[in-house]
Amino acid sequence: MISLTSKLCLENVTGVTEFLLLGFQMLPQLKPFLFIMFFTIYLLTVTGNLLIVVTVSTHAHLHSPMYFFLANLSFVEVWYTTSIVPPMLSGMLTGGIMISPSSCISQFHISGGLVTSECFLLTMMAYDRYVAICYPLHYAKLMGQSHCIMLTLSAWVAAFLLSSITSILLSMLQFSRNTFIDHFFCDFNSIVNAACSDTSVVEMEVFVVSSIISSVSLILIIVSYLYIIAAILRIPSERGRHRAFSTCSSHLAVVSTFFGTLIIIYVAPTNGQNLNINKAFSLLYTVATPLLNPIVYTLRNKDIRDALKKRSLRNVVFLKK
Repeated sequence: MISLTSKLCLENVTGVTEFLLLGFQMLPQLKPFLFIMFFTIYLLTVTGNLLIVVTVSTHAHLHSPMYFFLANLSFVEVWYTTSIVPPMLSGMLTGGIMISPSSCISQFHISGGLVTSECFLLTMMAYDRYVAICYPLHYAKLMGQSHCIMLTLSAWVAAFLLSSITSILLSMLQFSRNTFIDHFFCDFNSIVNAACSDTSVVEMEVFVVSSIISSVSLILIIVSYLYIIAAILRIPSERGRHRAFSTCSSHLAVVSTFFGTLIIIYVAPTNGQNLNINKAFSLLYTVATPLLNPIVYTLRNKDIRDALKKRSLRNVVFLKK
């Protein structure tokens, strides 16, 4: 026997073709300012992260595991911000984005896979620093090129496989007609709220998987740095301690920013908050964090700064010729 809710869902799902992503349409007076701001941030984010990828790739002294993982992290940030910001900017110009349920789920699949990849990469970077400082004599063997490539490939494959499971479960849901999504991109909560069928299975799957990934990654990073700090304190010279810690400071800053914003989004209470406030919190990890990563590494990492200076000098000499 079909319940009244199921009948209503079956009736509403007939003819479903598109969602309407409202974006920031509730703030029409701020649209010109927001468009210019987000467009500028997007250009800076893509330029900064691509600059790190190119710099690491073209400077031999940066061909080490630490910078290999950094280049992959920057590559993730480029694609992550590209999967969200350009459609958001398009919606600001057109008054909203019409998007099919399958395209909405695809956007979630891509962004979810990239965020999970970043989580894995940050954990690998902590492991790399742990091996370099605690087992320097075995570093070349434990962190060889083939080993780093396998770790990175495993991170990408595992991240998108996990995202695929969620996407498949989301694609099995039924949605109401004429659905409005008051957000600037298709995140998990937006898609689930648009569904008119039972979402308990996919919600439980996301809760379990995301909890395991985030908690295990964070625990591994914290444990790695506890060992790293203990090893640094045993270094007799102050200069040696400063040099060892300086190689970790950039990574610690990025980890703090990444997990800090996720905690704000998923742990801080949001019930009863204005939807625009929730969007503002979402902007922290979708727009702000990808921009902060290249800034942190260029300001705090001497090797990256020196490589960028050399590249700038070569460009100046080339232009003068």
